[in-house]
Amino acid sequence: MTPTAVVDLGRQAVEVALMVSAPMLLAAVVTGLVVSIFQAATQINEMTLSFVPKVVAMFVTLVVAGPWLLTVMTDFIRRLFESIPTMIG
Repeated sequence: MTPTAVVDLGRQAVEVALMVSAPMLLAAVVTGLVVSIFQAATQINEMTLSFVPKVVAMFVTLVVAGPWLLTVMTDFIRRLFESIPTMIG
């Protein structure tokens, strides 16, 4: 296995990790921004107020994007397992 192949495999793994985590992180960031604007407008400074909507938004995003996330991870793992014989010899 050449160093180029190792770097390419690592790059692909990072890309898949970013693609899988991006929808939930974006949902949490957008929800946090909306709740922060609401808190600033109403002057409610309760820390737990931002936690529950973020969790709900991430759960909804996981339910909606779950099949796509599983497909992306399954395709990467399948390609990885199929390339094992070419990596070894």
